[in-house]
Amino acid sequence: MIAFFLVWVFINNEQKLYLSRNKMILKYKRILLKLSGESLMGDKQFGIDNLRLSSYAKQIKELHELGVEIAIVIGGGNIFRGVQAEEGGMDRTHGDYMGMLATMINSMALQAALEKEGIKTRLQSAIEMKEIAEPYVRRRAVRHLEKGRVVIFGAGTGNPFFTTDSAASLRAIEINANVILKGTRVDGIYTADPFKDSSATKYEKISFDDAYSQGLKVMDMTAFTLCKENNLPIIVFDMDTPGNLHKLLSGEKVGTIVHN
Repeated sequence: MIAFFLVWVFINNEQKLYLSRNKMILKYKRILLKLSGESLMGDKQFGIDNLRLSSYAKQIKELHELGVEIAIVIGGGNIFRGVQAEEGGMDRTHGDYMGMLATMINSMALQAALEKEGIKTRLQSAIEMKEIAEPYVRRRAVRHLEKGRVVIFGAGTGNPFFTTDSAASLRAIEINANVILKGTRVDGIYTADPFKDSSATKYEKISFDDAYSQGLKVMDMTAFTLCKENNLPIIVFDMDTPGNLHKLLSGEKVGTIVHN
């Protein structure tokens, strides 16, 4: 009788845990995670820090195991930025295409790290690179997500003069993501640069209009406007602290949410 009672308690607790997890999942069933290329550098001055890459992959795996549908856009600033090319006298269009190739290098590295963790992934490119990635097709991307695959969108929008922030906003809207999670080195949005101004205070929530009027740089204006007009919230948080991504999806107050 005691053994039966213990088994019943165990099953009941497992059911409660399952239900609590599903409540968490339902809050953000489908997310788009935006990562900066610079964050992949870790403590390095250039390139990719394998320890940081592995940390990101493990955090993403935690969400994937809970059933969250995950799409990812990653920048290329740790390798090359189109703006740098323009400053050096190179044609901006040419430089932007070089930057798109840099995002593909980072995307492939993240794909390899995720697959090392046992996660099935698909890399889609806005520029045709059939030997290494699928072409971007919205319906195919959504189908991959529905099947539990992590989808990485590389090469930005495929057009010059558009940042990876714009690509993240566009892809998130196209795949009907519930939220954009922007992983940075800072734990949210502040009234000023917290590294330069010790009196800067952090926002827990802020509207798109207030962020714009105060000149807070959440994303570039194209990306910011896309999110505002399509009622797509953005959460800015510190991705470099392991566990933050899981806490955020479980409903804990992490980072700053920008909303209408």
